[in-house]
Amino acid sequence: KLAAVAAKKAEEEEEEEYVVEKVLDRRVVKGKVEFLLKWKGFSEEDNTWEPEENLDCPDLIAEYMQKHKEKEEKKKEGKRKAASEGSGEAEERGSKRKKEEGEKARGFGRGLQPERIIGATDSSGELMFLMKWKNSDEADLVPAKEANVKCPQVVISFYEERLTWHSYPTEEEEKKEEDKKD
Repeated sequence: KLAAVAAKKAEEEEEEEYVVEKVLDRRVVKGKVEFLLKWKGFSEEDNTWEPEENLDCPDLIAEYMQKHKEKEEKKKEGKRKAASEGSGEAEERGSKRKKEEGEKARGFGRGLQPERIIGATDSSGELMFLMKWKNSDEADLVPAKEANVKCPQVVISFYEERLTWHSYPTEEEEKKEEDKKD
């Protein structure tokens, strides 16, 4: 019985030691959401990034998100006067979402000139080309049907490089072959 009480006490102490005081920031790493936490009774230097699924403080997260949203709204207010209500807001949301997931524009969205196609794959169920862009070291996949429209010449070059034309022997050469057999 005493052991159980001691264990229970130790458990309680442990829980008390690590209490989240405040959610300070949010980021997305490799598709996982993480929060920067300030721990009760610890200094700012001990703040840590924790994955969302490990956290047991939904109210603090909600509070952080709410505050954050208000800040965003205020920021938007300033911008919104310049843009028309509807479109400005949609664009705002779109660009924010992109930034949060840390993803860059891909493919033709990068606004670069296609240089050549390095390879092709249909692992996703649709034909994709690995495109090398002018003035960029980073190649990426683009849908073939988009490339066919946007840079047909590049697509043709890709296919031509890989075509092997079968040259058929002329009649004289065939005759020589026949003669050898006899």
